[in-house]
Amino acid sequence: MGSLLLPLMFVILVMLPLRAARSSSNSVAVDFQIGVILDSNSPVGRIGRSCLSMAFTDFYSVHKDYKTRLVLHVRDSNESVVGAAAAALDLLQHVSVDAIIGPQKSAQVNFVMNLGERAHVPIISFSATSPSLVPRAPFLVQTSQSDAYQVQAIASIIEAFKWNQVVVINEDTDYGNDIVTHLSNALNDVNARIFYRSVVPESASDDFISEELHKMMGMHTRVFVVHASQPLGIRLFLKLRELGMISPGYAWIITSGLTELFHMTDFEVIDSMQGFLGVKPLVPNSKDLRSFTDRWIRAFRENSDLKVTETSIFGLWAYDTLWALAMAAESVGSTKQNLVKNKKHENAAHPFAFESSNTGPKLLEALLETRFTGLAGEFKLLQSQLEPTPYQIVNFDGNHERQVATWQPYVENHKKGNLNKTNSNFTSKVKFRNITWPGNLTVAPKGWQIPVSGKHLRVGVPQKPGFNEFLRVEIDPTTKAVQVSGYHKQVFESVIAAYAVIPRYVPYPFLNADNSTAGNYDDLVYQVYLQEKFDAALGDITITYNRSLYAAFTMPYAEGGVNCVVPIMYEDQNNEFTIFKLLSKQLWITAAVFYLSNALAIWILGSRIVSDAREPPGQHPGMICYFPFFPGQGLDANLLCLILVAWSSLSSLLSSTFTASLSSTLVTQGLRPTVPDVNQLIAKGYPVGCQEGSFVFGLLKNLGFHESNIRNYSSIDDVNLSLGSKNRSISAYCDVVPHIRFLLLKYCGRYITIEPTYRTEGFGFAFPIGSPLVPDVSRAIIQLTENGIIRDIEKNLTGNARCSDPDTSPGAPTTITAKTFAVPFVFSGFVTLACLLVSELVDIHSTT
Repeated sequence: MGSLLLPLMFVILVMLPLRAARSSSNSVAVDFQIGVILDSNSPVGRIGRSCLSMAFTDFYSVHKDYKTRLVLHVRDSNESVVGAAAAALDLLQHVSVDAIIGPQKSAQVNFVMNLGERAHVPIISFSATSPSLVPRAPFLVQTSQSDAYQVQAIASIIEAFKWNQVVVINEDTDYGNDIVTHLSNALNDVNARIFYRSVVPESASDDFISEELHKMMGMHTRVFVVHASQPLGIRLFLKLRELGMISPGYAWIITSGLTELFHMTDFEVIDSMQGFLGVKPLVPNSKDLRSFTDRWIRAFRENSDLKVTETSIFGLWAYDTLWALAMAAESVGSTKQNLVKNKKHENAAHPFAFESSNTGPKLLEALLETRFTGLAGEFKLLQSQLEPTPYQIVNFDGNHERQVATWQPYVENHKKGNLNKTNSNFTSKVKFRNITWPGNLTVAPKGWQIPVSGKHLRVGVPQKPGFNEFLRVEIDPTTKAVQVSGYHKQVFESVIAAYAVIPRYVPYPFLNADNSTAGNYDDLVYQVYLQEKFDAALGDITITYNRSLYAAFTMPYAEGGVNCVVPIMYEDQNNEFTIFKLLSKQLWITAAVFYLSNALAIWILGSRIVSDAREPPGQHPGMICYFPFFPGQGLDANLLCLILVAWSSLSSLLSSTFTASLSSTLVTQGLRPTVPDVNQLIAKGYPVGCQEGSFVFGLLKNLGFHESNIRNYSSIDDVNLSLGSKNRSISAYCDVVPHIRFLLLKYCGRYITIEPTYRTEGFGFAFPIGSPLVPDVSRAIIQLTENGIIRDIEKNLTGNARCSDPDTSPGAPTTITAKTFAVPFVFSGFVTLACLLVSELVDIHSTT
């Protein structure tokens, strides 16, 4: 027994040191030096640091057997780009970090990522969301959602409530500016646009903010999108409340960074956000998230004066970032290599002298391949960015935020293009639950209204002496009160009465101080463009291409087109040549030829019936006239009768047509234009007239009229139409179709329209480009047109007056051409030739 115990003790004594050595070797962890750069005094910085600390503790309490370990080195950037750069240099030069978490702001990351590229050290930011960062730096990783995704969620709100214009307020930083292009593209996809952009410096004074807000209060648009940092957002919201801009009619949408502000601010700021809509990434609810939230809130409140009620998305991204980095470090494991000197900067005195890391690229590669389900949802990086997730749209009501909708993103294949490029066409329509809007309203704002800084809508109207039935402007010489009446004013007020799209307006004549005309219609439209005198214009303003460059026009409410009228010339029915004009020359010749041909056929057949046909030629005409009545007997006589039947049918048709045309000529009064068409006016250089200040003047010049032959008239009563240019008269008057129709009605039977009619748009109301009034006014015009109200206004314009349109009056008889009788002529000729052929064949047969 003793002999066996001794060897066993020897084995034990030998194995124990070996086992202890092996255990000691396994317990030595590989350290990864990780820098952390945050703005320690900012809410996001404090939340991020606390979440990183909890993530560190939680991760290594779960993964006790890991052979690697992160060593965190925290630096404060002091909320500046220079501070972030200094912190990064310190970490790279004196700590030789393998990766850096941070910095916090996009502008800071924009500088530090270049240092990371030089040192081959990954820069991992959980709070910089600028879309332009990642494509520019291979060692930058965004473990936060890019702002390129949330703009699609914002656009879905604009689309759902049919708003077509927004005002954007953004901070003048990389973070604030980079989102604007993406937002503009997203709005274009839903047929909306940015009406005005207010760029506010990060350190803007309260006076600057007030001035900008007062400017926006004077605009029609009432839909605002705000994208700013939290300190600037707080000052802006408080100023909104002070100026009364959180009231009925307004719609405010804030981006995710400001949405997170709601749960970490005081009551005064919360009260200033009532009725706002915000967007933020949708975080799936889980048991781990609820457990972490409870622990984190208790721990954070003990060490911070911030009043938080739930975790911030930035804190969850920080938590998941550290877990992902720890997993990547474990994946690299013992292959971690020492740093090598950067040959470009061997001089230690160089301010950017630091060592290049061989571990950094491996750590980056491992991080990009890391996949797991974190607190914020699925952690998966695509093109160095966190994969897009759904966004929740929340409504701030009281002390709570309510989720009112969810937006699902669609991202194009990341292998084919930029991950930041999203396509809303593949996004399902967002369905909203009940929303409380500013002013505690439950009805969505229409997106625009008359500015509160203006008492009324200033509407410019042209003043002219002519066509007062369409628009009459009268100014009281004593009170200077303006009275507007006429067709255009009635249509404008009908639109207002039907839809109440314009609460109140005041007409302003387009006149100079001495009551002289201030310009033509183009000048009036340009004043609408300037918005110095007028907010809109009404009148006989035709929509043209040039005018549309300076104003937004509604749908036309009157027919378009340009016509020319000339005097009517009446024909003399007692003219000795009138009857010859009833048939065309070709028809007269054709009828004569057929008469002679049939006479010849009768003579040929008649010569075979009686011997008189062989008498002297002087007796043959009498025989031709005799045989139609007494043809005799036999085959030739029957053929002769057949020819006579066909010819008499044709003769009867010709005779009845001629008689009818002659009767029409003698009974009715023939009329025709003095000039057949516009081309004849141009060719002969006849003078023409048009309304003063109208676009028709330019149209006539483009058609080929010499400027000296175009005369302007302020009133149709001054127009003197006659052929030629005697006594300052004109040969034609050209104007828009509604005016021409009224002229023909007023001077019934004196003028007639000539061809062609030049197509143009009709009359429309002019508003400044981008005015939100235009779609609503246009819809009102369409509705009034369908209901017949505008047609009734037109009838009231003309009263009970009636006048036959000269274009449709029975004028000069239509000349009948040979083509009209082509078939009867062919039939008669065929019968005649056939009869002659049969007679000739029979005669040949009888001879043989």
